[in-house]
Amino acid sequence: MLIVQKYGGSSVANAERIQRVARRVADSHQENQQMVVVVSAMGDTTDELIDLIHQLSPQPSERETDVILSTGEQVSMALLAIALEALGRPAVSFTGAQAGILTDNAHGKARIFEINAQRIQEELQQGKIVIVAGFQGMSQEGHITTLGRGGSDTTAVALAAALKADVCEIYTDVDGVYTTDPRIVPEARKLEVISFDEMLEMASLGAGVLHPRSVELAKKYQMPIHVRSSFNRNEGTMVKEVENMERSIAVTGVAYDVNVAKIGVYDLYDQPGIAYKLFKTLSEKKVNVDMIVQSATRNRLNDIAFTCSQADLPKALEIVETLLPEVGATSFSSDDSVAKVSIVGAGMVSNPGVAASMFETLVDEGINIEMISTSEIKVSCIIKADAIKTAVQALHKKFNLA
Repeated sequence: MLIVQKYGGSSVANAERIQRVARRVADSHQENQQMVVVVSAMGDTTDELIDLIHQLSPQPSERETDVILSTGEQVSMALLAIALEALGRPAVSFTGAQAGILTDNAHGKARIFEINAQRIQEELQQGKIVIVAGFQGMSQEGHITTLGRGGSDTTAVALAAALKADVCEIYTDVDGVYTTDPRIVPEARKLEVISFDEMLEMASLGAGVLHPRSVELAKKYQMPIHVRSSFNRNEGTMVKEVENMERSIAVTGVAYDVNVAKIGVYDLYDQPGIAYKLFKTLSEKKVNVDMIVQSATRNRLNDIAFTCSQADLPKALEIVETLLPEVGATSFSSDDSVAKVSIVGAGMVSNPGVAASMFETLVDEGINIEMISTSEIKVSCIIKADAIKTAVQALHKKFNLA
């Protein structure tokens, strides 16, 4: 049996925690498992390296930034290999490049396009535990690349798929996926199973347990993910394809995201190509747009509102201001005091009235809805950020998720 395990930064934050991880890995290896372990950088190492880089330059080289950031995971992988060897377990550590992880050349946000796992397989056949640095790879030009935030999750799932592992275990500081954030709703319930589609929506909507890219990969290659805590031995949450889900359960979880800003553009020309011009330019400038709402036409004019991350707001506003004459808009506005609250559930498609129940709940709490976005398995609303805690608690109670 082949298992890929991934341990996050909090799990390997210091020597004591690395030894704990080593014991856990050794126990699994003792059960005659073939083991590949992916590690993140220790604790806040990546943030500290980013801060150090920006002390030297406000606009550092993307290539050199990746070279520096990749060192965090390399420290973790070597320390874990040393800890395993101290326990009498044969181990070998690989950087992303040594592990055969090939990416495009988009520094800071590279995407994996191929994994040549031959070197890993050779070491596994010799009975060794293979430790791989997460978050990184190598471009075709031979440059070190990083995969962006959450990249270690992506590394683990990609390796599991390439090696045809039996399961990918993601160890973190929580012991599974909950119906919502337990810090806001203490009675939130840990889910035993969640579907790929539901997990993808939850991850995309702000639930930080798994990175959306890793869930996309897992769904594509049908690789089950077991989300577990590195601080206890409890069973976690299985993320997998769920064929016979109980469809009477309309809502599985409540997610929220406070890293949201809203932009409104007013009196645009109502003619073909206007929205395309606006959002194509935002895309070219790497502004990731989330929700989009267009108003009804009046006097051959309409309004468009959209959301982006707060970090992208200054860039987005600059683009909108530049485009005003081309799209015919008279003015624009922005608001970074908003948040997004969402309900997610595969059962929504067969349970009418779920959206109405969500809106009713928010109205009962005196919360105004500024924007709405829906899909078959989720409903999202933009509300004022100071109401997010009340909204999450009320929706969790409304849909009986405890």
